[in-house]
Amino acid sequence: MKFRQTWTAIRALLIFTVVLGVVYPLAVTAVGQLVLPAQANGSLIRVDGEVVGSTLIGQTFADADGNALPEWFQSRPSAAGDGYDGGASSGSNYGPENDDLIAAIDARREAIESLDAATLIPADALTASASGLDPHISPANARLQVPRVAGARGLTTEEVSRLVESMIQQRDLGYLGEPTVNVLSLNIALAKLG
Repeated sequence: MKFRQTWTAIRALLIFTVVLGVVYPLAVTAVGQLVLPAQANGSLIRVDGEVVGSTLIGQTFADADGNALPEWFQSRPSAAGDGYDGGASSGSNYGPENDDLIAAIDARREAIESLDAATLIPADALTASASGLDPHISPANARLQVPRVAGARGLTTEEVSRLVESMIQQRDLGYLGEPTVNVLSLNIALAKLG
């Protein structure tokens, strides 16, 4: 009797392993590839056939020393590993009165004030997202950077402003979340502009 129960349990384990460990993942992958292939493959962005990033993961637009490149729109700060590290996705988890967070915000504020000559700085320019990988900035953050980017590229602020406005993604379903701008998509469009 005991052997029969054991053999039944082993068969059930093997069947469920094959169904749930092989058949189901393959079926979900096949449906994803057929219905939403771009999303199923990481929402990759290609320029001239070469992958330059993903619409889902932010990246830095800085030199080797970490200094912001003035000709590019800058992403939201990242707390993921050494910055935008998909393998170390996390926020800082600092509370609003944490000395390290306050110091980081003050340093970011000073950098933005000197880079963009701005005093009214949106919160998303000073704080990292919960994942540390957010690829979006607020429209206010993008607008703040327009004069710097235009000047560094020899473009008019009107040209760059029109580009920013055209890249604003409205709220999902008209009411979920806030309007955003995908920084990588914006910078790719900017490179095409001049």
